[in-house]
Amino acid sequence: MTLEMTPPVVVPAPARIRLTGQIGVLQVPTALKQSVVIPTFNERDNIGALLERLTAVLPAGETEIIFVDDSTDDTPDLILQAAMDCPLPVTVYHRDHAIGGLGGAVVEGMRHARGAWIVVMDADLQHPPEMVPRLIAAGTRDGADLVVGTRYAGGGSTDGLSAGYRRLVSSGSTLLTKLVFRNSLLRVSDPMSGLFAVRASSLDVGELRPEGFKVLLELLVRNRPGRIGEVPYAFQQRHAGVSKSSFAEGARFLKHLAILRFGAQRTRILAFALIGISGLIPNQLALWLLAHVAGVHYVPAAIVANVIAVGWNFALTDSLLYRNRRHRSLSGRMTRFFLMGNADLLLRIPLLAVLVDGVHLGVLVANLITLVASFVVRFLILDRVIYLNKPKTLEAAG
Repeated sequence: MTLEMTPPVVVPAPARIRLTGQIGVLQVPTALKQSVVIPTFNERDNIGALLERLTAVLPAGETEIIFVDDSTDDTPDLILQAAMDCPLPVTVYHRDHAIGGLGGAVVEGMRHARGAWIVVMDADLQHPPEMVPRLIAAGTRDGADLVVGTRYAGGGSTDGLSAGYRRLVSSGSTLLTKLVFRNSLLRVSDPMSGLFAVRASSLDVGELRPEGFKVLLELLVRNRPGRIGEVPYAFQQRHAGVSKSSFAEGARFLKHLAILRFGAQRTRILAFALIGISGLIPNQLALWLLAHVAGVHYVPAAIVANVIAVGWNFALTDSLLYRNRRHRSLSGRMTRFFLMGNADLLLRIPLLAVLVDGVHLGVLVANLITLVASFVVRFLILDRVIYLNKPKTLEAAG
């Protein structure tokens, strides 16, 4: 992952604050006990209270606070302003491109962390700052590589999830995750937790490829930490602002879950297959209307039906499956997609004629067979030609 940088700008006062491009840094010691990594997205009204409570429980000489900010408001400016009066060393990295979402922000913060322990928490105070020293103390005492703040064991609670549907989504996603990764998560009661501490020496940041909110799950599956501890806590009400949970984040979580379980390539094949299956509906419906209702010959009817289905598939593929790999222009992607989607007519139409006139199958059945036959070829061309891999500068950073 790379940060978009602007030319260096130096803030003259106070002397201990330096703003370099889009990175504001309060000078910190090189040997630290803990780094607290906090991803932020439009959390301007939470920053003051958050830093005040962290200051009350963490020693300045052993701590650094790292904010990785994807905000569209003035949150990074307010962090820098609050840092001037904060005894804890504070750093804020503002990203112009939120690659990987909240999980990507956490990994970016981990790369810059210098503490022996890295604690990850949200900025909205639903994760009590007072839990930070408790997590590290438990990890030090038990010799753990990872300590998870859990809402589902030892007296922990989800009271901060005020709406009933949020509790249902939280418990349902936790259950689904534990079913999918039953062996990997036997020792973890709350794999969806956003509050945890990891020993820096056990962390391999280069292996992490987060997508969306659930970076702990990514860490558990890819890094496979040795000894894992848990500390219960009560999930709190949000201090200010609004939740960033949405349907889009839910879809992102399911995609992340599938990638972790099956791998990126197999997940794309599965998603492409589902989109292709959905395209059978407009294809077959258009063919039925043209051939059986309007009386059009099955060959031109099949061609028109194919064009309609290709348009349907492009809309879903471009917006859902490959939206992070849209390096070409919209017109370029659309042109290549339609060329590929209709080029197989050169093979499908003769095959259709053989099945209808030679084998005497019905038009709809024969058309379905030709569509299935073209699936693998379409996917390989789509995956390796139209939607290229990200440039190496982006891939290398996660």
